[in-house]
Amino acid sequence: MVCKMAMFMDLNVNFTKDKKTLQNIIETAAHLGYSTVAINYTLESQQKKPEIPKPTSISDLFTKLPVVQGRSRPIRVLSRLTVVATDPSHFRPNAEYKAFDLVAVFPKTEKLFHAACMTFEVDIICVTVTEKQPFHFKRAPVNGAIDRGVFFEIVYTPAIRDSTMRRYTIGNSLGLMETCKGKGVILSSGAEKPLELRGPYDIANLGLVFGLSEGDAKAAVSTNCRSVVLNGETRTTAFGIIRTMKKPPPAPTASEEDKSEERENSAAKRAKMEH
Repeated sequence: MVCKMAMFMDLNVNFTKDKKTLQNIIETAAHLGYSTVAINYTLESQQKKPEIPKPTSISDLFTKLPVVQGRSRPIRVLSRLTVVATDPSHFRPNAEYKAFDLVAVFPKTEKLFHAACMTFEVDIICVTVTEKQPFHFKRAPVNGAIDRGVFFEIVYTPAIRDSTMRRYTIGNSLGLMETCKGKGVILSSGAEKPLELRGPYDIANLGLVFGLSEGDAKAAVSTNCRSVVLNGETRTTAFGIIRTMKKPPPAPTASEEDKSEERENSAAKRAKMEH
């Protein structure tokens, strides 16, 4: 369970060239109690010559970051790149991707969704919420992503804006929850203006409508987001890859420990006899 002092995060507030709007979104997030936000830059890869955007320097936005409500520390602002992909060639990790704290992919086909789950070096896989999910979520790729420490993102703003999109968001979310059992999910705003942001406890309640349990809904705005940020920090290091790929060996049972002790004792006796 998440305690009252949980670190809440919104890892998807949309970048806008309107500096004042972006400042207001971040100030509102801090006032609502979010300790971290990520400014999301979208790369529409199906365009002829897609240009990877450059993340805005935080010092260009604020001389002094707003303080998080209920805490004495300023809000943390991260950068995120979301690659919208309809073909495997659209996702090409390079030095420009590394300029971002987080990397997400929005796969538009089942084949790409499978590749994103199993092989793409990403932190987040976006789930469509503005139209009917074009394919069924299959257990193998979904579990593959969860095992690799990759999280699925559901954005809630379209559900607030429009009743048709609310139906799609709920329907697609329920389809995902049926497969992932509520694990490996984060809830983000996708906000384009301050009024679209909701408080973390409101979003945790909204998570219940999306098919999450109470505990999983709270994790989707706190501890799961923290895991995403940690994965982003370690994604390009060998340590990070090992950490997300390898499972620890099972702890030895009591009988195995007894046998190991017997072997060590007999080896010690033999060594004494030899001397």
